[in-house]
Amino acid sequence: MAATQTKFVNDVEVCINHIFETVGKKIVFGIPLALGKPNHIANALYLRAKQDPEIDLTIITALSLEKPAPSSNLEARLLGPIVKRIWDGFVEFEYMKDLRKNQLPPNVRISEFFTKAGGYMNSPHAQQNYISSNYTHAVRDLIDNGLNVIANLIAPHPEGDKSLVSMSCNPDLTVEGFARVTEVRKQGRKCVIIGQMNSNLPYMYGDAVMDSNVYDMILDDPKYDFPLFCVPKASVAPADHMIGLMVSTLLRDNGSLQIGIGSLGDAIGASMVMRHKHNDAYQKALSAFNIPGRYNGLIQKLGGTGPFEKGLYGATEMLVDVFIQLYKNGILKRKVYDHAGLQELLNNQVITETIPPDILDIFVDHHIIHERLTQADLALLMKYGIITGPLAYVDGRIQCDGVDVSNDLRDEKTRDFFIKHLGDELQEGVVCHGSFFIGPKEFYDTLNNMPEDERKLFSMTGVEYVNQLYGGEKLKSLQRQHGRFVNAGMMVTLLGSVISDGLECGNIVSGVGGQYNFVSMAHALEDGRLIMMVRSTKKSCGKLSSNIVFNYGHTTIPRHLRDFVVTEYGIADLRGKCDKEVIAEMLNVADSRFQNQLLDQAKKAGKIPADYEIPEAFRQNTPERLEATMAPLKVEGYFQDFPFGTDFTEEEISLARALKGLKESVNCSRYRTVAGIVRQFFSKPPTAVLPLLERMKLDLPQCNCMRERALQAAVVYALRQSA
Repeated sequence: MAATQTKFVNDVEVCINHIFETVGKKIVFGIPLALGKPNHIANALYLRAKQDPEIDLTIITALSLEKPAPSSNLEARLLGPIVKRIWDGFVEFEYMKDLRKNQLPPNVRISEFFTKAGGYMNSPHAQQNYISSNYTHAVRDLIDNGLNVIANLIAPHPEGDKSLVSMSCNPDLTVEGFARVTEVRKQGRKCVIIGQMNSNLPYMYGDAVMDSNVYDMILDDPKYDFPLFCVPKASVAPADHMIGLMVSTLLRDNGSLQIGIGSLGDAIGASMVMRHKHNDAYQKALSAFNIPGRYNGLIQKLGGTGPFEKGLYGATEMLVDVFIQLYKNGILKRKVYDHAGLQELLNNQVITETIPPDILDIFVDHHIIHERLTQADLALLMKYGIITGPLAYVDGRIQCDGVDVSNDLRDEKTRDFFIKHLGDELQEGVVCHGSFFIGPKEFYDTLNNMPEDERKLFSMTGVEYVNQLYGGEKLKSLQRQHGRFVNAGMMVTLLGSVISDGLECGNIVSGVGGQYNFVSMAHALEDGRLIMMVRSTKKSCGKLSSNIVFNYGHTTIPRHLRDFVVTEYGIADLRGKCDKEVIAEMLNVADSRFQNQLLDQAKKAGKIPADYEIPEAFRQNTPERLEATMAPLKVEGYFQDFPFGTDFTEEEISLARALKGLKESVNCSRYRTVAGIVRQFFSKPPTAVLPLLERMKLDLPQCNCMRERALQAAVVYALRQSA
């Protein structure tokens, strides 16, 4: 796509000079979301604009990654060692530092189309310049905004071949973005495509592999390598585990799965592993919560509770660590192929991945190849390992090692020839298509240490392939059979509208991202289903409120696209139901402390019969009941806080929970909290908390330092309150 051969340079300023020489001082700079940003290039360009007010710089991106920043002395003591251990060496974004301080220069604008959840609530610049866009429309919107510089982080070829690079973590928008930039170049727009090498990136395959000549310039020097940003796993709460358990029953063996990052994704994965590898315990858990008794018909029709014998295929915009865990545990193993005819034969169980002796007859009967083979037919057979080579097609004849036969499969000699060259197993299968990834260090290490053949099972491609059916609908539909698209929402109304990205005041919390894409795809697929996960309640400043509401002044997913809603209390099947049935389903999965209020609102609005009563079986929706039922299973090793491990120590986990509780206590009950700390100030710390105080460097505070003693008392009080 580049007009000339790529220039490899070892100085970031050369890249920046090239940008200004090519496009001038009005720059619309597009960089990938999350991990794929070329940090040094972004920083150098921003700093140049900060120094020169004549430069007009717009940066359009999503999820600009930041190290955690402490908001208090105690948080700093806890976070300091963690930040050094996990994020040491990560190159931070200069524009984010100024954005956080509300000090961006007037000639710079930062626009994001997806943000860290809740990260920009107090940033007027970010709120005002947010671009609401479906993930699949982001490149279109970038072009419409005047994109003239696009850059990304890339992985060098493992064998040093400079003609090939991998977009690794972010072919999501860059594959389409590069193509669109090439189009507007032809129309006269001056544009620049720049890459930055980082040898820490896993070299991923699929559409992520690019000819390096698509870049005008590549920054390539070891001094610009930096550690990848890591996202430690979040703790999985009991409510999250319950949602994961419910969702796991709706997944069909031999189907397809999309899930996202976070504790809910880990909860689903943990229950799936339990279902597959510890099915007796899984059945015990289902019975304990009476899930078969309430949803057996639904589960038998659409999901299952047995092991994943045939396995699942992942079709997900975000390749999260959970998919690697599912792969390691023998669940993510259903391979798909990029040929609709071949995929249809597999789906219909006409063939398996083991190549049968009559495979050529099957292919001819199903019009995949011709009886008189063409060159394209031979290439197809060799691509998928059906025929092993090397074979040559010359003037309508097949040649190999001095043997020359006709291309006519009716010819006995040709038949004998191909039987000798039949492969054993289909090749080129993929267990997961993903568009971007980010995760913990272990996730990156696993990808980097995978053999090439194994890593190719995880094919990275553009979001336009993963997030929609348009273009190649037949193939995508066949690959995504029994598709289950699992997303999370903040709130849901009694009539099934989902609120995921913003508040009714207009403030953006995160962004729609790919959620609408998956919702529409779930409805378009004949056997697809959408599963929307919503925690039933939230707590703010000590006040509990329901996440199931009668109505709300903002909607992300309209109610006519409703499907499954899953809370920790159950599964609400909303698709195709009338309003009174939808409300009844939603009341059944609401927290019982709010059911009466919600029911009254529905009755007053005339949306449910005045004599309707919530069934008694759904009147015990309380966290206490869930946790009491879950307790014996936790003792047996299930429903753990970190089912797939953690980067934090046990001490750090305990301290983090305690300090979080302390922060909430100060906000909600300041005087009572202060009184508790004062009482602890005059008491000796319990022996059990001394290791935790040592971790905070508060085990031996100077006796004449009142501040240190007060901090020690606050930590001890917080630990006692959090048990």
